[in-house]
Amino acid sequence: MGILSYIIQRILLSIPVVIVISIICFGLIQLPPGDYADAYAALASSTGGGSVSNEYIEQIRERYGLDQPFWIQYWKWVKGFPEGDFGIAMSLQGTPVAEILKERLPMTLFINFWALIFALAIALPIGLYSATHKYSLLDYLLTFIAFIGIAIPGFILAVIIIAISIFWLDSSYIGKLYSNEFIGKPWTTEKTIDFLKHLPAPIIAIGIAQTSNTMRIMRGNMLDVLRQPFIQTARAKGLSENAVNWRHGARIAVNPIISRIGVYLPEIIATEMLVSIVLNLNTIGPLFYDSLIAQDMYLAGTILLIISVILVLGNLLADILLAISDPRIKYELM
Repeated sequence: MGILSYIIQRILLSIPVVIVISIICFGLIQLPPGDYADAYAALASSTGGGSVSNEYIEQIRERYGLDQPFWIQYWKWVKGFPEGDFGIAMSLQGTPVAEILKERLPMTLFINFWALIFALAIALPIGLYSATHKYSLLDYLLTFIAFIGIAIPGFILAVIIIAISIFWLDSSYIGKLYSNEFIGKPWTTEKTIDFLKHLPAPIIAIGIAQTSNTMRIMRGNMLDVLRQPFIQTARAKGLSENAVNWRHGARIAVNPIISRIGVYLPEIIATEMLVSIVLNLNTIGPLFYDSLIAQDMYLAGTILLIISVILVLGNLLADILLAISDPRIKYELM
């Protein structure tokens, strides 16, 4: 089976998976008691806006179809998907969800992509070095740092980065993605430079946990590979230690990391959502949190569905890359 046929079949098989996921996502948003109308009334009361009449609450339910059965609400949501219509964000004064995603999703994907690159670019070489210098002083030090990185959640690390940058480094490029004077302004050279100065903090905070975890996995994989008979055969042929470790061992040890790309993507996105709330980033993280609080089933359900689709696509990408990197793997569907 060729790679193109393999990709097409995997995509076709993913369609029913995405349909099931969409039903689950829509149902999860509606699990808490009440609905958007109840959340709206509670928010109005808590913010000093006064009580909301029952008549107005019923009008809200009727306007957004909240009084309809689950399957009718679900169909009303998904029927516009082929046209790029994901419903309206009830918590944002009826703004179409597609417009909100068009504004924030590209920046979210951009940050997550570079956080993944940051994690892999640092973790893979360090993990390989740590395995080839097992039980050395530097190996112990790197392992200790990795355990600390795994133990510290991304949002806590974001707070630490803020504290260090402000109180020790006297940096003003922390929080948000660009300075206040560039908000709402078109992209210029000055805004791009300012954006790049703000970018390291969220990338480090998001990627550091995956960096530590990937380093530990890579070290363990490499140690297992170095015990394989073909490594001993390569050494017996007179190859240098660097050639044995990097050309033969590393190529096999990296395969489990490639297969985990589909898992890394949603993990990084989940971390980004928490970090973005702490750093006040202009991404989908704060929107998702607010939509959950407001029980905005269209906005929250769409964001949750997009994360799930990224997981499906990430697994497809991982399978393709794994098959390319390891010629022993064939393009076959189970």
